[in-house]
Amino acid sequence: MSTEDLTEAFEHFWQDLLVEADATGDSQNEAFFRLYAGLAAENGDCLDLTYMPARREGRGGFQVDGYAIDTERGELQVAICDLHPERTLETLNASDLRALTARVERFCERTDDPGFLLELDESSPAWEIANHIRESRSKIRRIRCLVFSNARLAIRRKTIEAARILGTEAAINVMDFARYSEMMLAQAGFDPIEIDIEELNGGPLPCLQAHLPGGEYRSFLVVVPGELLANLYGMYGTRLMEQNVRTFLQVKTKVNKGINQTIRQDPGMFFAYNNGITATATDVVVADGATGSALRSISNLQIVNGGQTTASLLQARDKNGADLSGIFVQMKLSVVQPELVERIVPDISRFANTQNRISESDFFSAHPFHVEMEKFSKTITPPVAPGDLVARSWFYERARGQYANAVAALSGAARRKFEAEYPRKQVVRPKDLAKYVLSFECRPHIVSQGEQKCIVPFAQEIGDIWEKGRDRFNENYYRQAISQTILFRYVDEMIGRSEWYRAYRADKAAIIAYTIAWLTNYLRQRHGQELDLSRVWSEQAVPFEVRSALEAIAPAVADRIRSTPYEIKRVSDYVRDARCWADVARLEVSLDESALLTCCVSLEQAKAFERDAVRKIKVDTEIEFDTVLLQLIPRARQIRTFAISNRLLSPLADKALKQLETRAMSMTRSDRNALKSLFERIDKAGGGELLNMRG
Repeated sequence: MSTEDLTEAFEHFWQDLLVEADATGDSQNEAFFRLYAGLAAENGDCLDLTYMPARREGRGGFQVDGYAIDTERGELQVAICDLHPERTLETLNASDLRALTARVERFCERTDDPGFLLELDESSPAWEIANHIRESRSKIRRIRCLVFSNARLAIRRKTIEAARILGTEAAINVMDFARYSEMMLAQAGFDPIEIDIEELNGGPLPCLQAHLPGGEYRSFLVVVPGELLANLYGMYGTRLMEQNVRTFLQVKTKVNKGINQTIRQDPGMFFAYNNGITATATDVVVADGATGSALRSISNLQIVNGGQTTASLLQARDKNGADLSGIFVQMKLSVVQPELVERIVPDISRFANTQNRISESDFFSAHPFHVEMEKFSKTITPPVAPGDLVARSWFYERARGQYANAVAALSGAARRKFEAEYPRKQVVRPKDLAKYVLSFECRPHIVSQGEQKCIVPFAQEIGDIWEKGRDRFNENYYRQAISQTILFRYVDEMIGRSEWYRAYRADKAAIIAYTIAWLTNYLRQRHGQELDLSRVWSEQAVPFEVRSALEAIAPAVADRIRSTPYEIKRVSDYVRDARCWADVARLEVSLDESALLTCCVSLEQAKAFERDAVRKIKVDTEIEFDTVLLQLIPRARQIRTFAISNRLLSPLADKALKQLETRAMSMTRSDRNALKSLFERIDKAGGGELLNMRG
């Protein structure tokens, strides 16, 4: 980010801070903490920190502004705010950073003194933090100090090893204003993990190149010390596994127990017994010496297979006191160009994950569609539902265990707040969404084949649409998906409570899917209408008129699917057959049509609304890109020179750049796409300031 842009961002920051403080009546320090801590948590740098200002000035003074304890990983996270009141961007140098972290260290060290708690008021934040740390002392195996500053860090490294605190390994993470701004521009996305192997390992790692020149990726075989791998997981946690198809929870499976047993009892055989890890990166720095190649640094490291191995190493060392000095892990590292990550990495993850059984829904969770849905679930707050005083958000769990991990990482008030905002009953998973969408698409016989079977056509459909144009998956799509969720779950509950179902408790999943499909098909074929899902969203409930219709449809559907043809004896077989849907679709049910149609919109209206949503996001995107192009015209030649020197320029991008130089803005779609791809590569290659843009 340029100095000019950073200055402008700093002005916007102060506006945001003052508005936040005014709206809430909080101090500027608390508003500052909320802005920084919220963004850091969304980015995966920390848990949801609790604001607890504990401060003492003078000799032996201390300061902590917030904290959290990750009980699963045994990590204490403490944050300190460095809010500079000046309206000009200042510098944070090494001595300033040491002074800040020293105040945090003194507080943590004092919690080991029983007399310290007696000095504090039991109603004070300082006492609450100190007491919690003291009670959790035996479980804390790592301390992470987070420095939140609205100054610009004047040293290169953003993660600094600290002296041991409370006799425990400690690290310092700095979120200065430059990084805060970058994360805001990226809409709090996951920023790349940059790993300096030489610094963390005390030297580069020997590696063997295993690729042909000119390919889409480079591959290396590396032997990684177990201590280094454990340290990396301790520093970055699950951020290392964003592209993975599974989330590591606990040492539960036989494979995990076996890993831990080998670490403790037979470490010398670990390399022979363990399958190693598979990882991806977007860039590496490799040094060539007399003894061969050696890995010096890795950009955007992601462990796509071997998360259990990685987490088990850290757990064995910190929880069980295992010695990792004699343990080594083989790593297959694939370096993939940034623009190819979405296409190649999911396949690497799919084919690498054979250690434990992985379901189709696990693999599908790696598709970027689910990243978008997860983002929407975090950013779109639904209206307040009837009977509630506050809005309850939906939690889109794109990978197994995310919700459980989120809950397990919290405790006390923080956990209660999270569960109130994201109730367990409002978790939506990919396999759930597949059932809902396919039911509304009138494919109940596919839904009745089971979750693992119906996820396959759904995944294929999403993939095909995504390839043609991801603009279809916008905020409107998300709201409709949640509305379908509400309807589906209402039918589920309604059937379960009905007297007619209690007499013969079976085939419920099929009845639900067929009931929704029948209503959807009836409205479309008979009236050219469909349910007004925007009304379901606004009410966060199923309208009374629709509920009445569903209550009449469901028992009739149940009777029909149980009337199987002579040659098909089992209802479970029949409901999976397309003939069953054809039969149910012909079913006649007496409904109050006039009341039902008040909750519908015409098919033409629904399609027009969908087209408008797609058109809007396309227009917004193109307007933003046109603005960027206009800004880049004076630097087109410099951009071309940078791209050539870094071997980033394709023939099509070269042609488009020449057009930009001549201010010829009437580019074809392929020209514009070539420039977008080129700009992404330039940004990843370190040319972000040249482009005056990020991401």
